[in-house]
Formats: sequence, structure tokens, C-alpha cells
Amino acid sequence: MLYRLRYLFSSGKKRIFLNHVCNLIGFNPGRISLYTAALSHRSVREKTTDNNERLEYLGDAILGSIIADYLFMKYPYKGEGFLTEMRSKMVNRQVLNDIAIKMGLKKITSYNRHDNSLKSSQIFGNALEALVGAIYIDKGYNRTKQWVLQKIILPHLFLEDLENTEINQKNKLYSWANRNGKLLEFETLDEKMENGRRLFTVAAVVDGETIAEGKAFNKKDASQIAAQNAVEILNITA
Repeated sequence: MLYRLRYLFSSGKKRIFLNHVCNLIGFNPGRISLYTAALSHRSVREKTTDNNERLEYLGDAILGSIIADYLFMKYPYKGEGFLTEMRSKMVNRQVLNDIAIKMGLKKITSYNRHDNSLKSSQIFGNALEALVGAIYIDKGYNRTKQWVLQKIILPHLFLEDLENTEINQKNKLYSWANRNGKLLEFETLDEKMENGRRLFTVAAVVDGETIAEGKAFNKKDASQIAAQNAVEILNITA
């Protein structure tokens, strides 16, 4: 009887997850295990084949190629520099993380919800990239390209706005510091092991004063988060 109850509970959870996935991607997945892995952070599934790190690696490459192709066709007379900068803006970690949250990935991604550092990190953007990787393996390149266009590019990435947007928050903060004669530095305050990975705490320091901090599993992301927080605190608009 107890086994029966556990089986029903497990089956019920799987059906709920499958419904969420179907609503998210807009079609029935062929291999649900791919999507389970894509939406599982290593903080809850340490085994490489069970979490989304490998799929994130693949999805990052596939998403980049789809966006590169889209921009190449969209701007037939623009040069390499412009196209490269636009692609960087469209696949920016913070941009993808914001899109993932708007799409509802935060609600269905499995991660250690007691780890506060994960809540302020960019794991949902990583999960979105992993999802692209899962769709690619499950449905092929053309279907993935169509999905990225319909679910990511058209509803979330407004090119005219991106052309005039400075995505790199560190650059924005450095520009502000230069204009105002301020000394800006990024200092690593802490480095520790958490869930088998190194967690970095980086501070944005202006004239010796810590303005904001950021935490992430690499220094680059941590410094970008610190810069973004500093930009908000200092109310820098340009």
C-alpha cells in the first residue's frame, strides 16, 4: 500500500512537470529525460548526466548560431563589428536570465532553494540555454531555430532598443567613474566552496568605498552582478 502511494505521488509529480514543460515549449517532448536534466541545477543533481551543465554548453552554442544567422539576415549591410556586438547583447547572461524568469523557468527549475546565493545568480538563464540544447537533441536544428525565434527573439529581444542599450554594466560603471573623476575597482572579497563549486563574492569599490557586491560561481559573472547593483544604487542611467 505504501509503495502504491509513493508510486502515485511520483507519477503525479511527473505529470505536473510534463504539463509545465509542454506549456513552456509549446509541443509534446519526445524525450522527457532531456528536459528534466535541462531544468535541473547541479545543486540538486550532482551527476553530470542528470543536471543541465552539458546541455547548457550545447545550448549556448546552438543559441549563438541561431542568433548569428538571424542577425546576418536581418542586417544585410551591417559590418562584422556591429553584428558581433548585437549578438553579445542578445546572449548576455543577465538578458537571458531575465527572459528565462519571464518565461516561467524559475518556477519549474529544480535547484537548492535554501541556497540564497543561487536566487541572485543567473542559473535560470543557464537553464534556458540548456533547454535550447534539449530541444535541439530532441527535435533537430530547424525546429529549435523556429522555437528560439518564436519564444525568445520576437517576444523578448527588441533590436531597436538593444542597438541603443549598454548591456555591459561594468562598462557603464567605468564610464560613469571616468566622467566623474572616480576611481573604480573590483575586489574579490570571498572565495569558498559551495555545492562542489567555487563561489566568488566580488565588490564594486569607488574611491575606496564598497558600493555593491555580487556573488556567482565565476569572477566575471560576480563582477557583472556587483556592477549592476552599483549602477542601480548610484542611479546611473547613461
